Amino acid sequence: MILTLACPDRRGIVAAVSTFLAGRDCNILDAQQYDDAETGRFFMRVVFDPAGGTADGLREAFTAIGAEFSMTWTLRDPAQRYRVMILASKTDHCLADLLYRWRIDELPMEISAVVSNHGAETFQHVDLKGLPFHHLPVAKDTKLEQEAQLWALIRETNTDIVVLARYMQILSDGLAAKLEGRCINIHHSFLPGFKGAKPYHQAHARGVKVIGASAHYVTGDLDEGPIIEQDVERISHRDTPEDLVRKGRDIERRVLARALRWRLEDRVLLNGRKTVVFTD
Repeated sequence: MILTLACPDRRGIVAAVSTFLAGRDCNILDAQQYDDAETGRFFMRVVFDPAGGTADGLREAFTAIGAEFSMTWTLRDPAQRYRVMILASKTDHCLADLLYRWRIDELPMEISAVVSNHGAETFQHVDLKGLPFHHLPVAKDTKLEQEAQLWALIRETNTDIVVLARYMQILSDGLAAKLEGRCINIHHSFLPGFKGAKPYHQAHARGVKVIGASAHYVTGDLDEGPIIEQDVERISHRDTPEDLVRKGRDIERRVLARALRWRLEDRVLLNGRKTVVFTD
């Protein structure tokens, strides 16, 4: 089982959690915690052997402690995998990478659907065999109708997490709000610099020495959501814009995969405009 919690910091939180688990013969396998001195909030992730207890039973019993410490908390059996919907546009490298990692069980999830604003013929180099694929075309005057279809699909498929794997459509404020803390985007730049179109060309024109990518939660503020993971790679004056695009694809793949895996393993906790990430 995995227990995560966030609450105002005060004495006795760790003692209460460990006493609760010990009193039910649960064995703690891993525990990580963080006290944010700036916000006065406490964060914790505990992995434990439930000793035959069920997630529902433990959740019911833990409710009193959660209320006592004003906690926002989750308790989940990792055997119950999150259902993930992947959205992509014409660029397919992140989609292909996530599906490969899923097939070799590196990403412990169930794929509820693959969705694109382009038809399946766009993804000739991606193995979509056996996966539910949905083509939801969008135009400027049909954006709200398309998002209504997308939201209905998310609900019908019981999707827990939405991943924008280079889905080149900006979500409306309304949909972003509905997906708060549940929608991960890969931004093809090291935020907050070089926003907008052709970031690698912008970077090349400025003679940058590193390029990067950022995985973040989607909010109503474009590319301003809480960052989960970032990475960079050094470049030189010899690199062309095409070299930057090629290297950028590799960074985007690994950054998005790490961010999603950490989310699937309940390692990412929201902390206002930031995140607390208990890496492995």
